[in-house]
Amino acid sequence: MPTATIDELLAQTIKGDYDNDKAWDAIHSLRATGSREVFDKAVAWCRADEPLKRARGADILAQFGHTAENQTTLFASESFPVLAGMLDSETDPVALSAIVTAFGHLENPFIIPQILPFSYHSDTDVRYGLAFTLGCFADDERTVSTLIKLMSDKDSEVRDWATFGLGGLGDFDSPKIREALFKNISDEDEDVREEAVVGLAKRKDPRSLPEVISGLKDKERAPRALEAANFLLDRFNDPIEDPAAALKALRDQFPDQG
Repeated sequence: MPTATIDELLAQTIKGDYDNDKAWDAIHSLRATGSREVFDKAVAWCRADEPLKRARGADILAQFGHTAENQTTLFASESFPVLAGMLDSETDPVALSAIVTAFGHLENPFIIPQILPFSYHSDTDVRYGLAFTLGCFADDERTVSTLIKLMSDKDSEVRDWATFGLGGLGDFDSPKIREALFKNISDEDEDVREEAVVGLAKRKDPRSLPEVISGLKDKERAPRALEAANFLLDRFNDPIEDPAAALKALRDQFPDQG
């Protein structure tokens, strides 16, 4: 790829706001090159004066080399110390959110102790990035208490991802985890409620049954309720695919639930 084209793509990443679609298209293209030249330029941007450039540098490194065919992050061992070092001085919430989120993609658990304090950060996007990343390490016991804390965050998207991470992605089970999941079954946000039901059902907690049965009767809620039903029925590796069949199986196995 000619240098000019790389520079044009880099310039596109800082046009518009952080969520600009064309900027993200450029990020995906830069990641897909997998070249040392792009990697080095992304690292240089991580050290730039402009916060958005630092954010974009982190975004590129997060999944560098990823394509539809290749999901392996290239130069991950080099990206990790660059991004970890940024945490020592970064104060801009947009850049900080990008950095914290990147660690979930790099899949290096050594960062966990360094990022846990961000659960107290005032910026919603930073806490959301943390919920995402800790969810990627949901089976590391160091993440459990912070994910439980984030499950009660004031922002619904943070609660949703934390509930999904600990409840759906993670396998840990304890009374404290179950109580946090049970609490979120009554959350005001539908996505949070559904993730909580799945997480509770995954742990075979009978308190999930009424919500699972109710969900199987609702066309819009049925897909997630079906996932939960298969957990309750020990059929996740050989799942029932029809909500009506799952409903019948649940009633057969748990006749007192109606």
